[in-house]
Amino acid sequence: MNLLNVGAMLGMGQPATPGTQPDPRGQALYTVGMLVIMVVMFYFVLIRPQSKKAKDHAAMLKTVRPGDKIVTSGGVVGVVVTVKEKTLSIRSGDSKFEITKAAITEITERNGASSES
Repeated sequence: MNLLNVGAMLGMGQPATPGTQPDPRGQALYTVGMLVIMVVMFYFVLIRPQSKKAKDHAAMLKTVRPGDKIVTSGGVVGVVVTVKEKTLSIRSGDSKFEITKAAITEITERNGASSES
């Protein structure tokens, strides 16, 4: 086959017929559909787990009682002495700290008596 014949063979292809262009409404619908699918994926992958984690953390903070062993976000391990509205006092070793409730990352052991007033 000669390279000069390749151009002639390509020129013998079917001519483009009018009216075979893709529908622009279909392309727009496809684009919008893909965006909707991406938003749903972001919701289930990123937003929903984060909000569930925040709800679980808030529920944990409501159940902190004196005598519970906790771990703070700074890595301090201690025992809860008193619980106030936004803060709590913990004893760690020979030291006593007052920290915010938001600094609690984990309750390692539930040991306190219920503080019903």
